[in-house]
Amino acid sequence: MQRLALASMDIQDFGAVSARAVIAGVEAVCDPLGALYLPETRLLVVSDLHLEKGAAFARRGMMLPPYDTLATLKMLEAVITRHDPAIVVSLGDNFHDRVGSAHLPEIFRAKISELARGREWIWINGNHDPDGTVDLPGQSADELHYAGLAFRHEPSLLSPAGEIAGHLHPAATVIRREKAVRRPCFATDGRRLLMPAFGIMTGGLDLRHRAMTGLFDRQSLVAHMLGRDRIYSVRFANLRG
Repeated sequence: MQRLALASMDIQDFGAVSARAVIAGVEAVCDPLGALYLPETRLLVVSDLHLEKGAAFARRGMMLPPYDTLATLKMLEAVITRHDPAIVVSLGDNFHDRVGSAHLPEIFRAKISELARGREWIWINGNHDPDGTVDLPGQSADELHYAGLAFRHEPSLLSPAGEIAGHLHPAATVIRREKAVRRPCFATDGRRLLMPAFGIMTGGLDLRHRAMTGLFDRQSLVAHMLGRDRIYSVRFANLRG
């Protein structure tokens, strides 16, 4: 609900306090809207957009509010406006199913083309959309190796330092004013970084979930949690168990 509320705000009115992270020696900026920006290469990373999720459920006879693609693209426009990247990398599950990009309404196709104008755009294939995109700007790939980093959808235990991945939708919980507060987060131990899901209608896995086992050195692990207008950086030891 918090991300849906953010998507309804005017881009011009949205300030942000970001957080700095370093992955395998590469400096990055964690944006409160859920994007990662690498200043040295002017590369912007988002993950798990899950565009057309509402439409995918409708095709299966399950009705969800049909506003997810519009809201997610508005958030994407906000971070592109803020950082003006030369390269945009979307780390898989760009669409919620294999036919999402083929069935994308023209108004959204035009918006993506507008956002991609003058930029290099790379769609990493995910488990929801392994076949790439249809009639959209940019190129599709299973993974990307660039500027000393490896960009892929699913994290690999065998990956050397420098992996940036999505798929697991990391989230973390802290106690604030005697209440548990749970938020999507960037998760990094300096060796690899897992991206929060960018899509409006996406859930999350706690950093203590078994799917996270072996991915991080927990002594060095930091959760950069998404707040309304800032990042809250919390060491793993200080998160709610």
